Amino acid sequence: MKSSALVLLPLLGCSHAEPAPTAEASPTANAIASFETVRAVLQSPRCVNCHPQGDQPLQGDEGRIHGQFVVRGPEGRGAPGLHCATCHRQANPPASYGAHMPPGVSTGWRLPPPEHKMVFANLSSSVLCAQLKDPKQNGGKTLAELVHHVSSDPLVLWAWSPGYGRAPVPARGVHARLKGVGRRGRSVPSSPYGAA
Repeated sequence: MKSSALVLLPLLGCSHAEPAPTAEASPTANAIASFETVRAVLQSPRCVNCHPQGDQPLQGDEGRIHGQFVVRGPEGRGAPGLHCATCHRQANPPASYGAHMPPGVSTGWRLPPPEHKMVFANLSSSVLCAQLKDPKQNGGKTLAELVHHVSSDPLVLWAWSPGYGRAPVPARGVHARLKGVGRRGRSVPSSPYGAA
């Protein structure tokens, strides 16, 4: 539930017009601030590591290229003979195993497929927002499907509680902000950031 609001914000918080200055925070300014919170979440290591610019996933909070020559593969689950599930099991190992053990998730570890990489790293707010809103760039997903993905997919939910030695996604306060944007309706213009 708390993650589902993440997808609603890009539709409400991006615009091509500059927000009008006011003494109080306008709905547009609040939507922009909410989208910046979502952007920070999507550009955190927990998300960027599986949404990299290239075809190699990243590791750790510093975003180093994944060891063992791991690549995305034809379906996003690794190369033949070295699928993600070779090391990433169906659950996080216990803390007694120590730090730096491969994390796990019940649905199997994966990256987005090569035809829809959904890169989050180093994108401006306007480009990220446009990507999330565009089914041609987001894997053909509707808003409802994106909401389902971020609120129900065990791999995404893993980022909220990634296990021993890993920082969770910095999502504090994001849900309240998104709920506020949703209450104000869809009158928010579509990109405060100008051209990408």
